[in-house]
Amino acid sequence: MSNNKKNKFYGVNDDLWGHKWGFKDSSFIINDDNTVTFTGKRYEGISGERLPYLIPFVTKVLKTDIKKEPYFKEIEKKYVTERKINQDFVNDIKSFFNDDQISFSDEERVLHSHGQNSPDEVFKVLYDKLEKFTDIVVYVENEEDVINLIEKAKKHNVCLVPYGGGTNVTNALQLPEDEERMIVSVDTRRLNKIISIDTKNLLIEVEAGITGKHLEEELQKKGFTVGHQPDSIELSTLGGWISTNAAGMKKNKYGNIEDIVQNVVMVTPNGTINQIKPLVRSSIGIKTQNLLFGSEGNIGIITKAVLKIHKLPECSDYESVVLKDWDTGLDFMYELAHSSSVPASARMLDSLHYQFGSALKPEKNNIGKLKSKIQKLVFKMKDFSTDDFVAAVFKLEGSFSEVEYQRKNIKRLAKKYNGLLGGSKEGKVGYNITMVIAYIREFFVPQGILGETLETAVPWSKVNQVKDEANKLLTELHKKYDLPGKPFFCSRISKVYHTGICMYNTMGINVRGIKNPEKVFSDIEHKIRECFIKNGGSISHHHGVGKLRKDFMPETISPGSIDVIQGIKKSQDPNNIFGISNNIVNKK
Repeated sequence: MSNNKKNKFYGVNDDLWGHKWGFKDSSFIINDDNTVTFTGKRYEGISGERLPYLIPFVTKVLKTDIKKEPYFKEIEKKYVTERKINQDFVNDIKSFFNDDQISFSDEERVLHSHGQNSPDEVFKVLYDKLEKFTDIVVYVENEEDVINLIEKAKKHNVCLVPYGGGTNVTNALQLPEDEERMIVSVDTRRLNKIISIDTKNLLIEVEAGITGKHLEEELQKKGFTVGHQPDSIELSTLGGWISTNAAGMKKNKYGNIEDIVQNVVMVTPNGTINQIKPLVRSSIGIKTQNLLFGSEGNIGIITKAVLKIHKLPECSDYESVVLKDWDTGLDFMYELAHSSSVPASARMLDSLHYQFGSALKPEKNNIGKLKSKIQKLVFKMKDFSTDDFVAAVFKLEGSFSEVEYQRKNIKRLAKKYNGLLGGSKEGKVGYNITMVIAYIREFFVPQGILGETLETAVPWSKVNQVKDEANKLLTELHKKYDLPGKPFFCSRISKVYHTGICMYNTMGINVRGIKNPEKVFSDIEHKIRECFIKNGGSISHHHGVGKLRKDFMPETISPGSIDVIQGIKKSQDPNNIFGISNNIVNKK
């Protein structure tokens, strides 16, 4: 980064919403004619387009009216507490850091005191108030900065909280209420340099604060890719991916983050954890670097990593299939997952999720209307019910022959299961709409509608049990809490594995007129997660544990495993300098 202040990254800036998701040039707005427009030019096929189907869809499924005037009105001046300043620490770091690396700004403090969990964080900061705030923000620019900052924090007994892209949805950035020390948010996004690219051994060494978008842009200029593509790729950082054990949409080809990363460097209060150099494979006993995946800011700051890279694929394309119902689609996806040619990404949306995606599409022109009529006729001929059919979308990558083989395999299975091929264009729309859906929360919440997507890993044999029981429970809880309208629950298969799937379940409820709406939503969410576990699902597939799911850890790992995790914490951070208290590191 340049030493020029205006060229350095700040959390509060003209590009990012900050408290809300994403970029300021992109948002859903309600027009005077009660249609919706998604602003900007960022997302092909939807940005700048008029969306006439969204409000009618929401009105229908939630039994809730949508108005231009919001139900919840955003607080203009965000609540923030007085700073707690350890002056000796501040004086000490001022002797080392530049002035522009240290921020006492209340705006920066609020921004760095939360992640993106809907009820517990975003709702509170926009419409109510958070309970706890960081005291200052420090922007580290190199590993030396990190080492120095940790040393000063040890010396003065200050609490450090690593901060990457701020996209976490598990309350991992929520500050412990019982923390009495000065809290310093350590923003790593200036720590974003590509150190080296090894084009022979296909490795890249890169600093941990780089965003996925920046990493891919720089690599693709040179003809390479990492291939890791989480939904948050535009905002999330490499360090965040490692600390939460992240997964990407194209994991079938490139792997999840633990498959991609070859070496991790983390600075802790006890020193630096490093394998020294990446190895093709080794048998060296317990690999300490593996202990850093899922560390969630509890023991140190990840400064850099070595990743596998790949030459850009010769061919990249899409495909889609419509199938009669969920069970047929599940059989289709099971066979695809166990075939010899699995696409880079394979996803399946249930009927309601498909309808939701369709509601986000721009207004049809005359040709589009004709295609829709033809489609309905074909569906009728195949005996497809619009309330039952599901859609599968695929990203195909590889050589031309590999992509063609993947497509033939999809066509073969579509024929076997009496499916209807949707084609490349529909596949691309279905794939790319994922990026836009992340913005939908900021459309719903002002209307008094709270929602969240809950992911879980499920064995193939338990998929329907988890899906059906969670949906049933939400209906029961909606009645129990006497909520208005109807609950919303839809599911999609996000990733396929040999032994099971990653399933996304999106829930939404109307909380108009409800006392403590964020608490009601959190209670319901917690019970839904309990339902996942009870019926064979996991507490998380890739979002991590944070504080949102830490109560479920004793049901997930043994007491001996808990002792191991707490032992690592005690060895590397005996004074709890990294006091964010995620997972069960500090559990008595």
